[in-house]
Amino acid sequence: MFNKDKVKIGIAPIAWTNDDMPELGSENTFEQCVSEMALAGFKGTEVGNKYPKDTTILKKALELRGMEIASAWFSAFLTTKPYEETEKAFIKHRDFLYEMGAKVIVVSEQGHSIQGKMETPIFKEKPIFSEDEWDKLFNGLNKLGKLAQEKDMKLVYHHHMGTGVQTTEEIDKLMEMTDANLVYLLYDTGHLVFSGEDPITIVKKYVNRIKHVHLKDIRMDVVKEVKGKEMSFLQAVKSGAFTVPGNGCIDFKPIFDILAENKYEGWLLVEAEQDPAKANPLEYAIKARKYIKEKGEI
Repeated sequence: MFNKDKVKIGIAPIAWTNDDMPELGSENTFEQCVSEMALAGFKGTEVGNKYPKDTTILKKALELRGMEIASAWFSAFLTTKPYEETEKAFIKHRDFLYEMGAKVIVVSEQGHSIQGKMETPIFKEKPIFSEDEWDKLFNGLNKLGKLAQEKDMKLVYHHHMGTGVQTTEEIDKLMEMTDANLVYLLYDTGHLVFSGEDPITIVKKYVNRIKHVHLKDIRMDVVKEVKGKEMSFLQAVKSGAFTVPGNGCIDFKPIFDILAENKYEGWLLVEAEQDPAKANPLEYAIKARKYIKEKGEI
């Protein structure tokens, strides 16, 4: 059983408004989003494109609803741009999150990424890093990890569909070659299953290095269609490949058990990008919260 003093339950705003496709949920306001999160029983959120950039305004809006910021996505370009460019942007991002009280910084390498390309097949065109690019990634992440450490924060790496760190082999390489005291893992159930990986294997192997968790379920019939029709990541999202825990094919009970047995501390954050016109965000948020309570006993 999770330690309820050390584990918090949050939800991402991507179910209300999509950062990659702003037309999805364009009618949903920031205030509606965080109000419905709180109404569904969540205590935290990551940062979406409609969130106020002014920390004073953002803090007040969240405090009114008993909410806090868990983290926010950061796009690194360590493999394709000079390190200094990523570092400058990272420090600004880190300082914003630090002011909001977050303890982890979500980082994903976006060099060569195809996740935001509407017409590019997600499996067929997946990028593969050269050894030189891997070296740039390892060295860059270790440096960014030190910068996070300066503020007593942790860099958590987000393996992601359509990027150079997606598969088990690529996650293993990243974990092996980076400093375990500087670079940690964001464990995302949906991206692992979508890619064809075994989420149990990954959680067992890296449980002590996992410092942030994204709970995302998969509709496997849609994933099969995505493969068969050579669809892009964004087309997969629009078609409903992702859903909330308890509404897809993943059994989260053993995952929760492994995390709890190993005294996981941090956020369990629901992240399921769907078209809000097809999947009412509040309805699905309530479903997710109920499922986590039943299976995770938290």
